[in-house]
Amino acid sequence: MAPAETTTPKKALVFVPAPGIGHLVSVMELAKRLLERDDSFSITMLLMSPPFAHDVTTYVEKLSASHPEFQFLGLPSVPPPPLEDVIACPEHFVSIFIADHKNHVKDMIVNHVLSNKSVKLAGLILDLFCTPFVDVAKDLGVPPYIFFASGAAFLGSMLYLPDRFDNGGVTYKPTDPDSMIPSYINPVPSTVLPSLLFHDGGYSTFVSHARKFKEAKGIIVNTFAELESHAVSYLNGEASVPQVYTVGPVVDLKGNSPVADGSQREEIMNWLDAQPEKSVVFLCFGSQGSFGVPQLKEIALGLEQSGQRFLWSIRRPPSQESLNPGEVNDYSELLPEGFLGRTKNVGFICGWAPQVEVLGHKATGAFVSHCGWNSILESTWYGVPVVTWPLYGEQQINAFQLVKDAGVAIEIKMDYRKDGGEVVTADKVAKAVTDVIEGGGEVKSKVKAMSETGRKALLKGGSSYAAFETLVGVLSGNKA
Repeated sequence: MAPAETTTPKKALVFVPAPGIGHLVSVMELAKRLLERDDSFSITMLLMSPPFAHDVTTYVEKLSASHPEFQFLGLPSVPPPPLEDVIACPEHFVSIFIADHKNHVKDMIVNHVLSNKSVKLAGLILDLFCTPFVDVAKDLGVPPYIFFASGAAFLGSMLYLPDRFDNGGVTYKPTDPDSMIPSYINPVPSTVLPSLLFHDGGYSTFVSHARKFKEAKGIIVNTFAELESHAVSYLNGEASVPQVYTVGPVVDLKGNSPVADGSQREEIMNWLDAQPEKSVVFLCFGSQGSFGVPQLKEIALGLEQSGQRFLWSIRRPPSQESLNPGEVNDYSELLPEGFLGRTKNVGFICGWAPQVEVLGHKATGAFVSHCGWNSILESTWYGVPVVTWPLYGEQQINAFQLVKDAGVAIEIKMDYRKDGGEVVTADKVAKAVTDVIEGGGEVKSKVKAMSETGRKALLKGGSSYAAFETLVGVLSGNKA
């Protein structure tokens, strides 16, 4: 009688993304690439219901249909902290909300992954906000990894926080002198530090996250070594920092955005087709980006004053009913009288915009951006210079890094904050967009070179390809 065939169990990786669109998109791209590189992995995504964020149900349904090899499991809902917490410090709010899922995460893994005898749990890959689940991994006897959806320099600034805290460093103030943060080349002005560091709860929460990073087996960073060579060298030289894998740019070049309605896509792309090469300024501020009417009017006047062609994505500011920006029904209510008529031959205004496709279009010459990390990587990929207009999160320090350390962006503002009450004047907008379209030679050449470098990094022999190979070997148990 022939012996029964034995099949090698698949290596199960459990991903726990934060419940935000930017985090979910990049973690999905990472998971897809891991499976493409090694089909012996089994991927499970544990998804939290966003407390006040966009509904990502449609996006997840689309992913489930297109990726039947993934297992998507919804975690039981937990009540969110009080609403005033999110207004005071969104990062502190999100961290508390996520930590409250700890028991659900462990139960879900025990009941739906470990119970499957055809797989063997190989590791947990956790979003930067999901550090409480490092303890879950330890309880289950598997290695935890952090997926850091922002850049290496910002990671370095977080890892610096516990040392600063232990040496008596208290919550930052915007009036503090410049800081020497090892992962940045230039002294960092306090005005560009993330708002969470000015808040007791946010500061202590991020000190706690950073301590947990150091307990992980590795940190996977969505960047490439050449983009942030100074920061990557610093991280690799720190004995207390786990192995860092720079595997980026990990971007969704197909533009499968969870908030994409696509209703204007064809009209937008047809309009771009009719514009001269590298002539259009694209203004888009992310899924949570919006401005009040006074600022919108100044942007409009600045664009008109500049005479440059523009594609502008406008969202209505959040209302009391929703913390999310909304679609605009009548742009004339928000913009200067007659603006739409006067600029109809040079400008196009829309709500949602297919950002990846727009950045990849030959007519796009500049990107006025909130400096979210995914947007930075997308614009770098296509060699489009950024004009910095950060709003929240770590976007101010990202803008600083692009302008001062990397020299691949032009500044409108680096220290603008969404809720700071500041209104950037029309002349500043006009000057920045004119400078980048009609001049900006050095910045343009640096961005073009960085685009080519970033693409090569992912090819065989490139820095990110090599880091990814090493990561796959470690996750599959073939490398220590």
